[in-house]
Amino acid sequence: MWRLLRRLRYSLQRKRRSWGHHLDRLELFLSDVFYDRRHDRKARLLVLFLHPLSLLFGQIVRCRLWLYQRHCLSSATLGCPVIVVGNLTVGGTGKTPVTEYLARFLQAHGRRVAILSRGYKSRQESLFARAWHWLSHQSPRGPKIVSDGRHLLLSAAEAGDEPRMLAQNLPGVCVLVDRNRVKAGQYAIRHLGADVLLLDDGLQYLPLKGHFYCTLWDKTQALEQHLLPRGILREPLEQLRRASCLLLSKSDGHCDEVLNRRLRAYNAQAPMLECCHRPKFFIRHADDHRELLQWVEGKRIAILSGIARPESFEQFLKELGARILHHQRFSDHHLFSEDDLARFDRCVQLQAIDAILTTEKDSVRIRRDFPFCAPLHYLRIEIAILPNSQTLEDVLFRFLPSLREHPSTEGKPRETGALSPKISAA
Repeated sequence: MWRLLRRLRYSLQRKRRSWGHHLDRLELFLSDVFYDRRHDRKARLLVLFLHPLSLLFGQIVRCRLWLYQRHCLSSATLGCPVIVVGNLTVGGTGKTPVTEYLARFLQAHGRRVAILSRGYKSRQESLFARAWHWLSHQSPRGPKIVSDGRHLLLSAAEAGDEPRMLAQNLPGVCVLVDRNRVKAGQYAIRHLGADVLLLDDGLQYLPLKGHFYCTLWDKTQALEQHLLPRGILREPLEQLRRASCLLLSKSDGHCDEVLNRRLRAYNAQAPMLECCHRPKFFIRHADDHRELLQWVEGKRIAILSGIARPESFEQFLKELGARILHHQRFSDHHLFSEDDLARFDRCVQLQAIDAILTTEKDSVRIRRDFPFCAPLHYLRIEIAILPNSQTLEDVLFRFLPSLREHPSTEGKPRETGALSPKISAA
């Protein structure tokens, strides 16, 4: 009897892994269609099916925005500055590095910053737990505290890769995860002493009213995009008018007059700045040892990635002189399982590679002690605002002059020592 039960359990586990693998492949295929990376017969048929759904989605989005604009649905205010970083498209514009940039700047000006995130693909409460809260009339637990400013409290699997990465890189900054960011913001103010809230990827979160909207647009993408699910737009382009500042990311430093003119047609008032992703160095995942960018030149490498636009990462490594022998792509925010990593490792074992490379966002979802056949390194990237007549800081101070005032620290937890991890990243 027990043997039969064990066989049944193993069979169910194999089927679950198989279904998970097929779902990942489907998500990757859909992502390629949304980003116009595939144009075969299957992709064209899917586009024909998705186009009317995209039109329907656009009407639903416009209706929701209209209800908030007419105050039929209310937006909460929390009594402190709320800075929103977001974009109109799904993935790949650099919202998280900009959030990190702003958090460092505000922290340097004496502010107690809390970052609020949805925690995409983080571990959620089970259906049973949610049902029990409803039946017992108990209040659901508070937001997930990824960092209280002193300790790392949650793994990437529990919090999501981007909140974990932000908490890891920003000692002294609180990072919270909750779908209800009004509740998370209230908790940050009352219990963590936050006096500025930063919403990472919060442009579409309308229940919380923002005071400054930093809206990004990837300069390498064409402005002619389709709404979900046919394309990558979450909102119609006319919603660029809500931006307090337009930030063109992934810039090469050259002014694109055509793009600027077309963006100005949607928002003629917001200051327009450009920024670039500036690679800094490679970090060995096992022990945090740093290598200069030139280190990768001539090396035989394999790439492991789970990001929205992996081709840009691959192109950058080629420009550095790396010899790419294998690139395993997963869907954006993919949670790497032991089987995923083991399959990848078996694929590259016979290719005599010198190193395995991944992105910083992907690294927080990979165990430090996984026995790869070659050292795993990730690329550290920071945002840089390109020279202009004004800076992002100037624009922020113009919209929120109260940020110039030095805040009172009385009664607030101001300990901002180095973060001490309580658990390791999943």
